[in-house]
Amino acid sequence: MKLSRRQTLKLLATAAPAFGLRKSFSQSSSTPPPLAITPGPYTNTRASLRAYTTPDWFADAKFGIWSHWGPQSAIGDGDWYARNMYIEGTAQYDYHLKRFGPQSKTGYKDLIPLFTADQWDPEHLMDLYQHAGAKYFFSMGVHHDGYDLWNSKYQPRWNSVASGPHKDVVGLWASAARARGLRFGVSEHLSNSFDWFAPAHLADTKGPYANVPYDGQNPAFADLYHDYSTMPANFAHTAQDMGRVAPDTWKLHYFNRVKDLIDQHQPDLLYTDGGISLEEYSLATVAELYNVGPYSYQNKSQAIYFSKTPTDCPDATSCVIDHERSVLNQIDPRPWQTDTCIGNWHYRVGEKYKSPKKVIDLLVDIVSKNGNLLLNIPLPASGLPDPEELRILEAITQWTSINGEAIYYTRPWKIHGEGPSTKVVIKPNGKEFDPNEGKQPDLTHQDIRFTTKGKTLYALAMGWPPTQPNQPTELLIQSLATNSPQQPGKPVDIRLLGHNESLRFTQDTTALRITLPSTPTPASNLGIALRINFA
Repeated sequence: MKLSRRQTLKLLATAAPAFGLRKSFSQSSSTPPPLAITPGPYTNTRASLRAYTTPDWFADAKFGIWSHWGPQSAIGDGDWYARNMYIEGTAQYDYHLKRFGPQSKTGYKDLIPLFTADQWDPEHLMDLYQHAGAKYFFSMGVHHDGYDLWNSKYQPRWNSVASGPHKDVVGLWASAARARGLRFGVSEHLSNSFDWFAPAHLADTKGPYANVPYDGQNPAFADLYHDYSTMPANFAHTAQDMGRVAPDTWKLHYFNRVKDLIDQHQPDLLYTDGGISLEEYSLATVAELYNVGPYSYQNKSQAIYFSKTPTDCPDATSCVIDHERSVLNQIDPRPWQTDTCIGNWHYRVGEKYKSPKKVIDLLVDIVSKNGNLLLNIPLPASGLPDPEELRILEAITQWTSINGEAIYYTRPWKIHGEGPSTKVVIKPNGKEFDPNEGKQPDLTHQDIRFTTKGKTLYALAMGWPPTQPNQPTELLIQSLATNSPQQPGKPVDIRLLGHNESLRFTQDTTALRITLPSTPTPASNLGIALRINFA
């Protein structure tokens, strides 16, 4: 019987000790323990990872949807609940006290049964996401709270099969995504967990429960809240939320858990909240992904690892840079990604969401600069999106079904766009570009973004121009004036996506002037796309 590549790699991994491919565990505690990386082209060195380059499929895909979903979503009070509920004075501490009682009596572990997923239908949701134009999908694998959303070998008590919904969340998401041809990714936030959970090891400093330990101090629950017995006595008081300070024994545990996630589900993409921060342990995680994940017929890794640290991804090698909740102000020749959310990362009742207009503005702007958008649609405990989330998905679906030709499989043009939103003034003479995507201005018909596909240029205007009675509606593109340095030639055919007929146009030294149809396309308030072919 001929073994597949994955079967061969797994067989080699099992046999590795016998063939001397792994070091013995009988070494001093001061020496880093051996890391059981599945044999393949990559090892846990930065030099090895520089042989990796980003696969083309990612630059084609442009848009992904993320389910940032887990037990913290079940409380309905937003992100980082498992940490903040133990910090006196925070809104989530006060919320917990009012709803569940003192933290010394009801800890985070006691809230996990609220994560029911009783109305979760991954097949139906994946249909919605695919129709909305997503080309890849991300499942949460494990958040800072240390709760694994798969049948975890190294977290046997606190995982979604053993507790909570009693379902392999990652596995069911993966099956639904792959059945529809979507690439599948997982996110892991575990590298921050050891010190992130430090407040659970404290106690109230005042009130009726002053000095009564929170449940994180109970050794019986160290598998969730971590064992601090080898750390300095004041570690819980001084640990930083994203400090990533931990003993090597825990770093090895981290690697083994994420390796287990990778080996079980062979994701196409892995998002680590931070980057290659635990050096050889994190490098081993990247190597495991690239060795186990999908390969092309040219025997090149088709998997993608994301880092938020640009130096992790030098010269378009090793990984892809992710910009959390931020965008670039120019084209980056390397494919990159913005990850953001329509609201709070974990579901929050009453949250005000981004409008469909804001989502499409972000998507188009990011794609014009050679980036991808990963959008989180947060789910509540039940796994059923709320009505407003469904409305947003429906609007995105309507827009991408008409204008997706100008988004998917495209590449940047000479410039990313024109219009008021591109007028960046550098300090001290004015306002500097703010990369925070939440502070980007709403785009209008004057804000135009460009993409290309072969010899075709797409111009995406982010709204329908105002109409005048008895006057044709015109769109002006100054970057395509006859004397523009970007001018690729004389246009011969211009069509509005969603309409079949060729449009009338004129071109002079001020602009390309296009007469639009009398009837706007559906979703034109979110933006329109013009296909322009040149002589």
